[in-house]
Amino acid sequence: ALTVAPPPPRLFVLDGNTGTAKTELLSRTAALGHQVIDLEGLANHRGSLFGHRPGGQPGQKAFDGRLAVLLAALDPARPVLVEAESSRVGALMLPKQLWAAMGVAPRLNIAAPLMARARYLGQAYADLTVDPARLAAIIDSLRPLHPADRIEGWQAAAAAGDFVELAAGLMRDHYDARYEKHRAR
Repeated sequence: ALTVAPPPPRLFVLDGNTGTAKTELLSRTAALGHQVIDLEGLANHRGSLFGHRPGGQPGQKAFDGRLAVLLAALDPARPVLVEAESSRVGALMLPKQLWAAMGVAPRLNIAAPLMARARYLGQAYADLTVDPARLAAIIDSLRPLHPADRIEGWQAAAAAGDFVELAAGLMRDHYDARYEKHRAR
């Protein structure tokens, strides 16, 4: 586990439901010269069940090393923006110090209507839509959590290429409720 550098003292967490373009906002903020910690970028994972990226994830030690280098380069006098994540990004664990700091840091909450988020995700996850078998397998992995008719509806939307409807259903019936439960804790 990473213990090389403490989390930055002026940490702010960018929060919002799935599809509010948090990662894109983080990237644009960095491009403007502001300090960011892009945990999903370091982990090469979008932080969800659908988050796999080409090339796979680095090992835990490589992730910790990348994060340590980034933390050491931050100016402690300037604010740092990080996207809200669970204690894991894909298979990688966040350092306990950083996770604890994120839990008490001020949050910047982003909100957007469901259908706007669904349209955004249809574009942002276009790489996933080109592999129907993989997409179907990921949807099937949700069977223990949802009624069969809901899973079949998601599978039908995926098979028909209606990725906006698929994204809307997944957010409405799976992700949004879980985010709210997590935030309440």
